[in-house]
Amino acid sequence: MKLNKIILQVIVHVAAWLCFLMLPFVLFSRPRDGAFIPEQFFSTYFVLTNLLYISFYYLNSYLLIPKLLAKQKVITYSFIIISFFIFFGMFPRMYRHLSDHLHYMPPNPWLSNRPRNWSPPLLSGGSIAIFLLVFVISTGVKVVSQWFISEQKNKEIENEKLSTELSFLKSQINPHFLFNTLNNIYALAEARSEKTGPAVMKLSSIMRYILTESKNDVVPLEKEIEFTSNYIEMQKMRLTNKSKVDFVINGDPIGKKISPLLFLPFVENAFKYGVSTREESPICIQLNIGNDNLNFKVKNNKHLSSLLKPAETTGIGIGNIKRRLELLYHNRYKLNLNDDHNTYTVNLNISL
Repeated sequence: MKLNKIILQVIVHVAAWLCFLMLPFVLFSRPRDGAFIPEQFFSTYFVLTNLLYISFYYLNSYLLIPKLLAKQKVITYSFIIISFFIFFGMFPRMYRHLSDHLHYMPPNPWLSNRPRNWSPPLLSGGSIAIFLLVFVISTGVKVVSQWFISEQKNKEIENEKLSTELSFLKSQINPHFLFNTLNNIYALAEARSEKTGPAVMKLSSIMRYILTESKNDVVPLEKEIEFTSNYIEMQKMRLTNKSKVDFVINGDPIGKKISPLLFLPFVENAFKYGVSTREESPICIQLNIGNDNLNFKVKNNKHLSSLLKPAETTGIGIGNIKRRLELLYHNRYKLNLNDDHNTYTVNLNISL
């Protein structure tokens, strides 16, 4: 599919340039007894100038605009464009002086017919007009193309975000999750435990976050930490004394924002595959917050009992979170998943 798209683009570009090269033949009159294609169309000057125009088109489209204009380097970009403007304006005169073996400039079909003793001015109006035409077309096509790509990416992010919310909602608001959680809370209530009230509040907080905060593009980092902490505390209610969970936060989250539900898949997998009722099951979760970046680590043991279980749906799985990271933090994140024989480690770095 991708190869077909590339071939189609090549065909379109070739056809466009053929139309461009034929414009002089269509716009300017020919002698009635002249050849079907005038000789000047095969002259060195005609070939060279059009190669320069074509080269400038792709240089502007694929190098200058992405590397300079798109990165707000307007002054540098303007200086380069003005330099090209002057170069193309002076090119006819430069070509005449460099072509010592020619007595006159070969006819340029882009320009009106001139007598052979005509000497090009310092700046050729015809060459400048063609340059401006190529510049406007290349810039316009690239800007419109980038706009469509940006719109498509935004739409893809929206769709991915919606899919993530729905998947997570289905994952968490299901009979197993609610049944187990409510059973645990009921057991606490029967024992008249002081933990009953906090457990209900944590469940309420989790549901509220899923239904409200997760709809936003970004959320305050402290809210994402609070949600993750509540989720961990809820999961710890069903653990035995074989399991030990540490959630360590280093740094100040105030004032920082992050995409919602970003840490959860890794935490969820740690509880799913790293908990055993017979073996020691330490789970270490650490969040290190810097000035403009954060590092999130999860490490858990792997147990034979969990590896033998049939695969279950885990809501927003690792594949989903990789896709979200690529869309939301393109070139601003690093994700390392280390799957050893006995342990599974997640190391996520994000530039905020």
